[in-house]
Amino acid sequence: MVPAFPDSRSVILTGAASPRGIGRATAHYLAERGWSIGIIDIDDAAAKAVAQEIAEQYGVTAAGAGANVAREQEVRAAFDSLEAELPQLVALVNLAGVSSPVPYLEVTAEEWDRVMGVNMNGVHYATRRAVESMVGNGLGRVVNLSSVSAQRGGGTFSKTVYSAAKAGVIGFTRSVARELGGAGITVNAVSPGPIDTDIMGGTLTEERKTAMAADGVLPRIGTPRDIAAAISYLISEDAGFVTGQTLNVDGGLYMH
Repeated sequence: MVPAFPDSRSVILTGAASPRGIGRATAHYLAERGWSIGIIDIDDAAAKAVAQEIAEQYGVTAAGAGANVAREQEVRAAFDSLEAELPQLVALVNLAGVSSPVPYLEVTAEEWDRVMGVNMNGVHYATRRAVESMVGNGLGRVVNLSSVSAQRGGGTFSKTVYSAAKAGVIGFTRSVARELGGAGITVNAVSPGPIDTDIMGGTLTEERKTAMAADGVLPRIGTPRDIAAAISYLISEDAGFVTGQTLNVDGGLYMH
């Protein structure tokens, strides 16, 4: 018997405080649909400010905590503080990420570790802590952010280190899904194509948007809302039979 979703349920999102990011848009989208919201961001003040803004706007419980996701103890402490303030943790969305436009022959050990630390290790640290709570409840949803860059081998703003980390996220997603399915936890990935945020080197000009859209099938690039809607489905009660999948939300840029 699959446990029903509790009436009061929380989702924790990492990297959800930057003003024009996918994370913040997703936090708003989910709060509007009745989720209580926990935000973990490297900027503690911004995490708390976004949580307050969401609580006031949607009348849900929301809390923020600061942590560098590349540091496990900070991640665990942030989860401890958020769970103390929020209803049952049902979902985790791993959104924290850093870009890396550095050509491979210029990649230093420091750059490799910086990008892997946030984009790969951070996903592991947050997931590891979240699923400890979920296993106890027999119910959980985890969504990890990969990238079309992982599937195409770069070809976007970011290059090899980023692609390697985001490909690692897909393998991680499948394996954790396999291990934890019996505990009532689904684990999926969303793989965005080009999205109109600031991670690709600042606010995009109309010319750059047009050029980026030309690679895909649809005549535009994506918006944070496009990704938020996909995440909303994957953490929903209706997605209980979907696990180990990578959902491409990329305007047809990458087709298997």
